[in-house]
Amino acid sequence: MTKLSTKLKEEFFALLPPTIYFFVALHIVAFVRVLMLKGTGISPLSSMSIAVAALILGKAVLIADMLPMINRFPNKPLIYNVAWKTLIYLLAATLIHYLERLIDFWRQTGGFVAGNRKLLAEIMWPHFWAIQIILLVLIVMYCTMHELVRVIGREKVLRIFFGPMPVPQI
Repeated sequence: MTKLSTKLKEEFFALLPPTIYFFVALHIVAFVRVLMLKGTGISPLSSMSIAVAALILGKAVLIADMLPMINRFPNKPLIYNVAWKTLIYLLAATLIHYLERLIDFWRQTGGFVAGNRKLLAEIMWPHFWAIQIILLVLIVMYCTMHELVRVIGREKVLRIFFGPMPVPQI
């Protein structure tokens, strides 16, 4: 294998876990949104846009994990890194969630400022915060599992979850 194909394969397999997790998580959020918006005439996101968002979030997590500031507390109890990463990912998710809504209003009004004004006037804040709460829980779960896998090791976690696996030969 060439160096490029090896790197691409490595990147692909690193991208899979967060992308699959966020793909499932965002479908849960979309399902909740459909239930909340039933009868309002507002259309929910399609599965394709959820897949694109999951890919973006998956890659964002990988990029964020490369930043030196993301693992601020490597020698402290796991809760420090879990809370820190959850805060960072939640802020990013909140920004993406808000921008998602803003783009729709921007298209309607033809301008960014007018779209933002209309969004702030018409947004259903209880729905927005309900989705944020669901995202918070999902992100906490992701960060907790990610940190546990980092500390315990991928192979050991796989054996714990899925049963005895052959120990990799070195």
